[in-house]
Amino acid sequence: MARDATPTRQRLVRAAERQFARDGVGGARLASIVREAGQANDSAVGYHFGSRQGLVAAIAAEHLGTMEGRRKGPAPGDGVLELVRKVVEPTTDLLNDERGRDFLRIMEQLAGFSGLATGRTVELLTGTVLDQQLRALVEALEAEFGTDVARERVATVVTFFAAALAERAREVESSRRVRLSHSRFVDHLVSMLTGALTG
Repeated sequence: MARDATPTRQRLVRAAERQFARDGVGGARLASIVREAGQANDSAVGYHFGSRQGLVAAIAAEHLGTMEGRRKGPAPGDGVLELVRKVVEPTTDLLNDERGRDFLRIMEQLAGFSGLATGRTVELLTGTVLDQQLRALVEALEAEFGTDVARERVATVVTFFAAALAERAREVESSRRVRLSHSRFVDHLVSMLTGALTG
């Protein structure tokens, strides 16, 4: 009977989250991740995930899946403000625990690879509520700006959003005093992102 590899995979994922968040997706050493996960074989990442990219994809899929259950799809009549809030709120919930904060720091490194600017969403996002929300944002901006500019604005705002969340995650984990409460931070972020999209 084959052994269940789930606990090993989960230890590798958690070790990778910590190290990718602190040392970078490209900078973290796989051997170090394997050791932190309590594995002796340096090929453990390759065996369980195929590659570094496979490990990153597994981390992203897990956190995107967690958020997916809390996301609300676009509704008829949603304006840019409502759509931005639907993107922001479930994502900022990740600030409430260490794993979520680590993922937000990883997300900052991956934001430029979303495919939003070209209209070809990456496979991980395809068919998700987040994908629907982002497409609805592009559609809401198209009448005023045209498709290319609308896509570019949404892609740029996503990059800014990811950077703001990563900085907030670092701030929460440091000994520095957090300047805004969580709810004020969310409201402020929604307002800034909406202004960047529509201004």
